[in-house]
Amino acid sequence: MHSMKLPVVFMMGPTASGKTDLAIHLSKTKQFEIISVDSAMIYREMNIGTAKPDNETLTIAPHHLINIRDPNETYSVSEFCNDANRLIDQIHQSHKIPLLVGGTIMYFYSLQFGLSELPPANKEVRDNLNALADKHGWNALHQKLAKCDPESADKIHPNDTQRIQRALEVYEITGTKMSDFQQSVTNNRNDISIINIGLYPEDRAHLHTLIENRFNQMLSDGVIEEVHNLKQKWKLGPNLPSMRCIGYRQVLYHLEYQNSYEEMKNQAIAATRQLAKRQLTWIRHYPNTFLYDPFVLSKEEICHEIISQLPSTSW
Repeated sequence: MHSMKLPVVFMMGPTASGKTDLAIHLSKTKQFEIISVDSAMIYREMNIGTAKPDNETLTIAPHHLINIRDPNETYSVSEFCNDANRLIDQIHQSHKIPLLVGGTIMYFYSLQFGLSELPPANKEVRDNLNALADKHGWNALHQKLAKCDPESADKIHPNDTQRIQRALEVYEITGTKMSDFQQSVTNNRNDISIINIGLYPEDRAHLHTLIENRFNQMLSDGVIEEVHNLKQKWKLGPNLPSMRCIGYRQVLYHLEYQNSYEEMKNQAIAATRQLAKRQLTWIRHYPNTFLYDPFVLSKEEICHEIISQLPSTSW
């Protein structure tokens, strides 16, 4: 009976592109069950700064892999892959389609291709790195690498320009260290058929406006108080993965070092735009992906498109 591969939908998109709304809309068809692919929503009590769906929404459209760790704990990519694979099987057993939704593209990529599979080269990123090297020298780029990926920098000789470039390129495209990719998690699932959906807004100015409005809303909703309360409850420092999440990092810095409110707000918005840019680079180069512009197509149109990609046979 299971000679046919069972469908799994991956829906990835940059921050503030409307992924959660789309997922909830799809879940109302009763065909889908949602698995969150978000390295920030995994944390309990980090609700405002992660734009986590509220309890009412989660009652209508439950999300797996939300609120599964305390903010002082860690969660690795391989743990995500194990959890997601287990849930995919569980959802198929209940005759529904797993809908994986989020912006942590590294998680999607690792689940689909295995972790040791590095993203393809990106000419634009490479040209920028070469221009930096021409201006400041490769030694400066090795130092830059030591800041963002010390493990790789330790293993790469300062004169090995090719490997310095590749390690920085991987980090620039993905926001993930080359050394993390090399934890080699392989995933050879031949029993599922993954349909990749990428939300790809062409209008960057509009996306930037949405990002700014959303962070302003988080501030109104009390994200500073949220971080203050988290600090009271758990021993949290800037090096914990939870506090490296964008928004939280800037608010924590503001609370600890008293930089101005405006400065904190501008830094958080700029960092979120940078994240969106990296997410869009990933999505544009993600293999075999159907791209839809959420600012051009309605929610209903995108949902219709996604459903039309599914195998027609009832399974």
